[in-house]
Amino acid sequence: MAKLKLSKSALAQQRGQLSLYKRLLPSLDLKRRQLTVEVEKARTEVAAARQAADELEARIGAELPMLAESDLDFTGLVKMTDAVVEEENVVGVRLPTLKYVNCEVADYSLLAKPVWVDALVQRLRDAAEQRARVSVAEKRIAILEQAVRRVTQRVNLFDRILIPTAKEHIKRIQIYLGDLERDAVVRSKLAKGRSLAAQQASAEAGA
Repeated sequence: MAKLKLSKSALAQQRGQLSLYKRLLPSLDLKRRQLTVEVEKARTEVAAARQAADELEARIGAELPMLAESDLDFTGLVKMTDAVVEEENVVGVRLPTLKYVNCEVADYSLLAKPVWVDALVQRLRDAAEQRARVSVAEKRIAILEQAVRRVTQRVNLFDRILIPTAKEHIKRIQIYLGDLERDAVVRSKLAKGRSLAAQQASAEAGA
C-alpha cells in the first residue's frame, strides 16, 4: 500500500475520492436490491416451471391410460434436438430466455401405431419444451445469484473499507496540516518577539 502523503493536494484528492464513493454507493446498493428482487422472481418462476413440467408429465398418463397397457415401444419417439435461447437485459445483467425448442419425431406408421400416438407425440413435445424452460429458469437464477454476490461485494467494499479509509486519511491529513499551521504561527510569534526585543535593545543602547 502506498504511503499516505500529508499535503494539501493529497487532502483534496482524498476528499474527491470520498465524494465519488458516496455518489456511487447508493446506486450500487439500489442495484443490489433490484437484483435481489429479480432473484426472488426467478425462484418463483423456476418453481412454477417445475410444477408445470411435473403436471404435464402426469397428465400424459392420465389422458393416455392406454400407454400402460400397450406393448409398443415408444422409446426415442420424440427427441429434443436443440433449444433456441436468446438474451435479455435485466438490471444490467444478461439473462437467457427460451424462445422455442426443436424436436425430432421418429418415423412411425399411422397404420401400425394406434391413433392416440399423435396425441402422445404432442404431449411429449410439450413436456420437452417445459423441461427446457425449467433448465433455462435455473440458469437465470444462477446468473442472478452470482450478480447479487458481486454487487454485494462492491457495496461492502465501498461501505466498510473505501469510505471509512478515505475519512480516516482526511482526518490524519487535516491534523497534520493543522499542526503545521500552529507551528508556523508559534514560530512567527517567536521570531516577531525576538525582533522586537532586538529593536528595543538597540534603542536602549543608542540612548
